Order: sequence, then C-alpha cells, then structure tokens
Amino acid sequence: MNNIKAIGFDLFNTLITVNPQTLVIAIGRLIDSLRESGFSIEEKAFKRAYREKAFEFVEQARKEGRETHNRFWISAALQEGGILISPDDTRIGDAIERYFSAFYENTLLIPGTEAMLSALRDRYPLGLLSNFTHGPAAREILRRKGLNSFFKTIIISGELGFRKPYYKIFQALCEGLEAPVDQILYVGDDPDPDIHGAREAGLQPVWMTYVKDNNIPMARGLLLSDTEKPDFEVPRISSWQDLFSLLKF
Repeated sequence: MNNIKAIGFDLFNTLITVNPQTLVIAIGRLIDSLRESGFSIEEKAFKRAYREKAFEFVEQARKEGRETHNRFWISAALQEGGILISPDDTRIGDAIERYFSAFYENTLLIPGTEAMLSALRDRYPLGLLSNFTHGPAAREILRRKGLNSFFKTIIISGELGFRKPYYKIFQALCEGLEAPVDQILYVGDDPDPDIHGAREAGLQPVWMTYVKDNNIPMARGLLLSDTEKPDFEVPRISSWQDLFSLLKF
C-alpha cells in the first residue's frame, strides 16, 4: 500500500458479526414495545408495512446520500394501519431502544480483532466509519465490545446525517484522522458503500471478506447493498494477518 498514514474500518461484517436471527428478535421486541404503549397492532400486517416502508426510505437514502432512521419507518408503517403518530413520539423512541437491544446480545467480534487494533494503534491513527441508523445503539455496541478506546475518531451515519458511499461521510473520517485522504486505508466488507465509496472519496480501499470466505450466515438487512464484488481490482483480505502482510507490519 502507498504511504499509509491512518486506517479506517467499517463495523458490521468487518470487525463484528451479527447473529442471523437478530432482526427477527429485534422486530419482535419492537412490536412488544408498541403494544405495551397501547397500540393495537396486527403482527403480520405491521411487519409487512414496516418492511415496505423501510425499503422505501432506505432506497431514498441511497439515492440522496442522506441517512434515514427507523422512527420514520415505524411511523409510516403505523399510519398504514390507521394509527397517526409522529416519528418523534416518545413511544416510538421507546420501541426503537427495545428494537436495538437485540443487537447488544447478538454481536461477536471477528477473531483477533482486539489484538489487531491494539497492534495497529501504536503505529497508525485508527478510525471507525459505520452506516448505522441509530447512533446511540452503535456506540453501545462498541462500548460492550470494548472497542471505543482504539479509535481516534468514530463516525456513525445516523449521527452525521450522511451515509456511505456519499463522499461527505468519508470527508468526516479523514478530518477526524487528521491525515491526507490518499494516505488513508479504509477496510470494509460491502463493495458498494465501503470499497467503491472509499475509492471515489480518494481513500485506499481494502475488501474484507472474512464473513464471505468462511460462509458465516449474515443478518441481511435492508442497509446492505446487493453488489457482490467491486468492479475494479482491490486488495482483498480474509484475516487480520492478511492485513498485517499488506501493510508489511
């Protein structure tokens, strides 16, 4: 790699994996919370409306580069069932917290991640850049996994308002790392937002394929792209030792 001064990482399927049943558990908790708040919800109809509205909002977010949020999907899904409620209603906020609690119990570090980050931070400023709609949940996952202290800067799309592959979110990462754009390595698993996005923004991308190469089941959500592989040659790693070798570490 060319004159690397700093390294950025994606989060999901790059540093951590998620139990494939997590989204099923999460939507169940979401519905339970809404019902406890007094809403009469038919589960099958709500799930269908939630998926449809989430798809609509996410597709719009991808086109515009601006992040969406679960509260809009929930509000729109409830309105489909005749329940008029603002996305900012506290009862929706409570349901969102319950939804994301499923992630806290169902994430695992990719083997060797802590040791890798510990070794690299002595030589490079490290940053985290994740597409995640709800910033507090992303930060709680990082806290529970003991990852916060490794990073000079942490950029979450739900907090910044932009999402990968939009160049502004990569700009924020570069500013936080205080390194020239073309001297920052960015490691991610999802070809469109991570690899294409990083290159378009001027960073040096590395494709992390640990999950893909080890056939690890994924909790595939609407925020993952459908692109199978980058459309250009890019360094590919399947373990942290591969990254060390790439960096001649």
